[in-house]
Amino acid sequence: MVSRVLATGTRVGGQLRHDPRTVALLLALPAVLITLLRLVYAHRRDEFDAVGAPLLSLFPLFTMFLVTSVAILRERRTGTLERLLATPLRKSELLAGYGLAFGAAAIAQAVIASAVALGPLGLHVASGAAWVITLCATVALLGMGMGLLASAFARTEFQVVQFFPATILPQLLLCGLLVPRAALRGVLHLISDALPMSYAVDAMQHLSRDSLASGVVVRDLCVIVAFALLAVSLGAATLRRQTD
Repeated sequence: MVSRVLATGTRVGGQLRHDPRTVALLLALPAVLITLLRLVYAHRRDEFDAVGAPLLSLFPLFTMFLVTSVAILRERRTGTLERLLATPLRKSELLAGYGLAFGAAAIAQAVIASAVALGPLGLHVASGAAWVITLCATVALLGMGMGLLASAFARTEFQVVQFFPATILPQLLLCGLLVPRAALRGVLHLISDALPMSYAVDAMQHLSRDSLASGVVVRDLCVIVAFALLAVSLGAATLRRQTD
């Protein structure tokens, strides 16, 4: 089992490494975006700290969603998934291999973006780098799960791009980044409570203020992991031995 998982992870990782544009999107884009945000708030350090920390936790979700959904969609369309599922490779082993490859990319992305933000850009987070990296990596895994799920309903890369605003932008509006969640009333607040991005922003806001990670942060991390596992499980249910 372990050997098959490692073989799948190595294959997917090799494909990622040989695609320079994907590598740039995964590893460089979040750092570039947070640098651009620092330039926007060049003379407003407090505002950069307030906005930059939550966005630092969201950039991995955006990039991992796009990369995962497109990568797995290609394997569906080319018949690679069908051929793999026709072998003794179990569905759980296949998903674990994908998770290994994309998880390694997620951790690398989180380390690079956090190092740039907390180092040269001077982003202040009271709880320190370790918790920030942990949160960013967890959110990236959520993006991977959502990308897997989105790939099940898309037939082309263009449709994947269409799913991005449909699934990500509503969360961005209601997660507490633009308007505090406490200010949301009625059904908007209920919807916000049901969106995983809300918990990512909430956790980062606590890490920005508190020197020690509280139980609220641990709870938010657990909720994000639960959403990621749910998305992966739903996406796994769409893996079949026959492709369209």
